[in-house]
Amino acid sequence: MDSAILALEDGTVFEGRSFGAPAERSGEVVFNTAITGYQEIFTDPSYSGQIVILTNPQIGNYGTSAADNEARKPWIEGLVVREFSSVTSNWRSDEEAQEFLAQAGIPVVSDLDTRTLVRHLRSRGVMRGVLSATEKDPAKLVDKARSIPSMAGLDLASRVSTVKSYGWTHGIDPCSPSERFTASAEPVHHVVAYDFGIKRNILRRLVHSGCKVTVVPALTSAADVLALKPDGVFLSNGPGDPEPLHSQIDNVQRLVGKVPIFGICLGHQILGLALGGKTYKLKFGHRGANHPVMNHQTGKVEITSHNHGFAVDPDSLSTNDIDITHINLNDHTLEGFRHKREPVFCVQYHPEAAPGPHDSHYLFDDFVTLMAGQK
Repeated sequence: MDSAILALEDGTVFEGRSFGAPAERSGEVVFNTAITGYQEIFTDPSYSGQIVILTNPQIGNYGTSAADNEARKPWIEGLVVREFSSVTSNWRSDEEAQEFLAQAGIPVVSDLDTRTLVRHLRSRGVMRGVLSATEKDPAKLVDKARSIPSMAGLDLASRVSTVKSYGWTHGIDPCSPSERFTASAEPVHHVVAYDFGIKRNILRRLVHSGCKVTVVPALTSAADVLALKPDGVFLSNGPGDPEPLHSQIDNVQRLVGKVPIFGICLGHQILGLALGGKTYKLKFGHRGANHPVMNHQTGKVEITSHNHGFAVDPDSLSTNDIDITHINLNDHTLEGFRHKREPVFCVQYHPEAAPGPHDSHYLFDDFVTLMAGQK
């Protein structure tokens, strides 16, 4: 088996076995602590520009299924794991994880100490890195890692967004006949969804809650969105730094007060900036499927799915306009807010939960209720 090397900008180097594509890719090195859902992580556009470490020891053992894709292709730059399984055992699988990533040109390094690597990033913070199955000189790879752009200041939403508008009508499908499942509601409300890197399970959840969805490119003007006569506007997740997204922020400012708005992840950050707030980069971000979040409206703790490296500064938001609705119980960062007068709300975490728990599915129904109230 050939070797592969992960080199970080601080000079730290890890060597392991090469899987996936025999290629070299670079990006910000981050980690995700979810126990399951690796295919959803591979195909989440929010990971564009990032090499992902998965802390669950064995990855690839249940293969991949086309039904679980969150986008048209994998978006991670590279994958780092403790053990990459060569055996696939799952009745839903239609392709091995090894083949799935290799066909997309994504390199994988396995058989290295991911616990030591994650502890290093937790103490030092996420950093730039290069994963290579072709270059064997660690010094050259460290130099390459130091030369790639920092994630701060990068507009990656435009890179992953759709180039043409399209309709989405597919709802949630049960994974097995034994799964408890309610049928999708009749499509009553027209939602225009901005694609900053949108996940398909968000679209499925919107349809399941009774929405007819039109997905539009990230740079679609507010006027063009309003011309579609939406009952509501959705602001999606996505990769990169929210601050460079000046056009997107301006469009959201023009939509506030005109139509109900619901934002998730990058959409939450864009909405925060549009309402006069500020964002900042987290030391190593939140990426996992079991983060506790306090809902101040209900007093309940929700276990939630996360994937973000930036956050909105709650002190930068006007208390005259904004109510804080959700706070992270691990580090007390802002996880959600709503406007006091306008039909606008958002959360930093991922209520569509792919992968993740189902505690926050109610937010899609809340959006439908908000649109119905405006009608």
